[in-house]
Amino acid sequence: MTQSSNTRLGVALMLATTFVFALQDGISRHLADAYNVYMVVMIRYWFFAAFVIAIAARQADGVRAAAQTRQPGLQAVRGVLLALEVCVMVTGFTLLGLVESHAVFACYPLLVAALSGPVLGEAVGWRRWAAICVGFVGVMIILQPGVSVFNPYAIVPLAAAFMFALYGLLTRYAARQDSTATSFFWTGTAGAATMSVIGIWFWEPMSGGDWAWMALLCVTGAAGHWLLIRCYEVAEASAVQPFAYFQLVFAAAIGISVFGESIRPNVALGVVVIVSAGLFTLWRERQQR
Repeated sequence: MTQSSNTRLGVALMLATTFVFALQDGISRHLADAYNVYMVVMIRYWFFAAFVIAIAARQADGVRAAAQTRQPGLQAVRGVLLALEVCVMVTGFTLLGLVESHAVFACYPLLVAALSGPVLGEAVGWRRWAAICVGFVGVMIILQPGVSVFNPYAIVPLAAAFMFALYGLLTRYAARQDSTATSFFWTGTAGAATMSVIGIWFWEPMSGGDWAWMALLCVTGAAGHWLLIRCYEVAEASAVQPFAYFQLVFAAAIGISVFGESIRPNVALGVVVIVSAGLFTLWRERQQR
């Protein structure tokens, strides 16, 4: 298989991944509107943990090899951080909707670039710093601080973006000593343990129809992660990462068509600014590599 065909397949898998994750976000919003966020995320993580354990069990060295790490504290923090980020983001869906939550969350690649210096010791040149500043302007356009229509709930997806950026950087740091399989295993199991400790106190009876939605949520979560793994197996991350922004497009389509949301002009303008700055940052990173 040629490199170009690998990239085409990787792009197709990334687009499929973003669609599945957007669908997962829509289902999460539906369930979190009716039930406690912690319970919804806890059940989702139970299935996710079972999925990563099943994946590990199919490998040659089994679950024990996948769980082995020289940095258990770091891996545990990663898993806990991602689980809490999911809770924050789903809460944002219920407060702001899919469109505006994803519009603000789109700034996370810029946060990764900004934090890569203090967290990983990577050099960030003036061009990328300029892109980060431009992206921050885009966030301000969306948030509209200092005006009468400012919605303080917009800080929620911004906090989720910061947490996800930190999770991504810690994942890159962990990759210096641990394999992808090990990090994936700890992401699922540590997250499930965390959500079990929190979510069990918020258990609520669920109707039969919503259990079907919950089952679909679990399936989309596992399917999305599987597609993402396959995507990075067949193509370079730098080649397919720009297409991850399509999750914003798919999530907006679901928010508008299913939940009756709308796109305010300032949100549309802010997204254009953020995505443009993010794409430039990804391009500069690829050029340097």
